[in-house]
Amino acid sequence: MLNDYEFWFVVGSQFLYGPEVLETVSARAAEMADALNASGNLPCKIVYKVTAKTNAEITDLVREANYNKRCAGLITWCHTFSPGKMWINGFAALQKPYCHFATQYNREIPNEGIDMDFMNLNQAAHGDREHGFTAARLRVPRKVIAGYWQDAAVQKRLGDWMRAAVGAAVSKELKVMRFGDNMREVAVTEGDKVEVQAKLGWQVNTWPVGQLVETMHAVTEAEIDALMAQYRTAYDFAADDAAFMDTVRYQAREELAIKKMMDAEGCRAFSNTFQDLYGMRQLPGLASQHLMAQGYGYGAEGDWKVAAMTAIIKAMGEGKTGGTAFMEDYTYNLVPGAMYSLGAHMLEVCPSVAAARPRIEVHPLGIGDREPPARLVFEGHEGSAIVVSLVDMGGRLRLICQDIHCVKPILPMPNLPVARVMWQAMPDLTTGLECWITAGGAHHTTLTYDVSAEQMQDWARMMDVEFVHITTDTTVEGLEQQLFLNDLAWKWKS
Repeated sequence: MLNDYEFWFVVGSQFLYGPEVLETVSARAAEMADALNASGNLPCKIVYKVTAKTNAEITDLVREANYNKRCAGLITWCHTFSPGKMWINGFAALQKPYCHFATQYNREIPNEGIDMDFMNLNQAAHGDREHGFTAARLRVPRKVIAGYWQDAAVQKRLGDWMRAAVGAAVSKELKVMRFGDNMREVAVTEGDKVEVQAKLGWQVNTWPVGQLVETMHAVTEAEIDALMAQYRTAYDFAADDAAFMDTVRYQAREELAIKKMMDAEGCRAFSNTFQDLYGMRQLPGLASQHLMAQGYGYGAEGDWKVAAMTAIIKAMGEGKTGGTAFMEDYTYNLVPGAMYSLGAHMLEVCPSVAAARPRIEVHPLGIGDREPPARLVFEGHEGSAIVVSLVDMGGRLRLICQDIHCVKPILPMPNLPVARVMWQAMPDLTTGLECWITAGGAHHTTLTYDVSAEQMQDWARMMDVEFVHITTDTTVEGLEQQLFLNDLAWKWKS
């Protein structure tokens, strides 16, 4: 996935300084791109494209970038002074994410080497301000990263932004397969699919459950045998009797059929609902979990928004090892000094967040009126993470992100036969809960250890989505004021 994308490095200059300066600028830009690629801190390749000197050069390159599927964004830097009006037409046409990399070639000012020739060549402090004003004047969504280009911390920030831009690229081509509608009478899983496709690029459509059942019938025993071998490699089995194995094999049949249908349609995410299982013996549990472990997004009860966000965040976090999962807030531990949220679901939590090797178990579900399904049971691992919820506020989308710290569950919960994650919500459980509800956050979320709140804010900026961040410093009063001002700003924008 990440290898499918590249970022174009565009350096600003002008003809004023003569051909020798331009040759030096071009050579240095190529050197910087090569060094950044060799650093190991960037997830995607940087391609040095041009030292831009005219309006036409910039505009032509932007048009090329807009229609190049490999190009996930532009990174600009002004080595010398690049007059801002040269960039106006290009900025006006830009449809890709854009990062202004405010750096300079030399780390230090050379005490004896600085003269007028040096000054004419090294004008990043001059050029980047002109460049920045132009983007600010045009209200171009952008990321500004300042620092020395050889510093690992700066490179990491650039790499984090790249991952967000890849998330934007994935979003623009994302297809979501829905089996059935959302759970009856539920509000937060609704949404304007036309608006979402226009703004985020998502194609959200439904396929008949009957077609899934037909595809399941066409799955061969040999295909199931091969997938069962994968299950054996990755997971422990709670039993090996005939009834247990038949249940697990049925989940494998469901997984293979869902994957075949998604791959045939180019879908990267899917949703289903326990209220529409006609012709199926079990609600997909293990099937959904193992598909998520392969990078597909999933949403329960027809929640196509969380399915899409899970697929996007998984793509952004590719190569990381913390994990990303569909999640649902279930219940709280409200004991003073030990206040925690318990996240889980009936079946479908991705095993990428497991602390230890997951175990396949079969238990009654108590909902959906079908056979007891097989599912993976495990505890989530400790560590800092975020939970993310995209909600439709009517006229705009709002992305809510909360900082959390996951802990080893404080209780063994031996009679809870599902995957579970326990966490401390920021700034604390009750304040965080009040803030989440005030902002309209859903009960379904995407939980990720791999993607940061800053990256989600970058993604929201790229997609023109309102961003709300609940942190250690958030108060209910401050959030209410922020939401009030956001309402005014977004009404003005619309």
